[in-house]
Amino acid sequence: MKKRRSADEVARLLREAARDLANGRKISDILKKTDATETTYYRWRQKHNPAQVDMDRRCRHWEGEIERPKRIVAELMLDKQMLQEVAKKKW
Repeated sequence: MKKRRSADEVARLLREAARDLANGRKISDILKKTDATETTYYRWRQKHNPAQVDMDRRCRHWEGEIERPKRIVAELMLDKQMLQEVAKKKW
């Protein structure tokens, strides 16, 4: 039966695998311990790459930071337009 692992578990397994690889163990030995196939391991490594995950998180953060000033500028432009329309009317 297949076992689904959470993102935290996968990240932990990848850290352990990287440590074991640095110590000179073979990938096949590491995968026997985790009960995963090589395909799964490489897919996990591609999807949960810490550098890529951090970059994605930073991009989402900055996208949110960019949207806030855009909204403020749009609201100010609407306010300015409304004030100009009111100023043009004759009382």
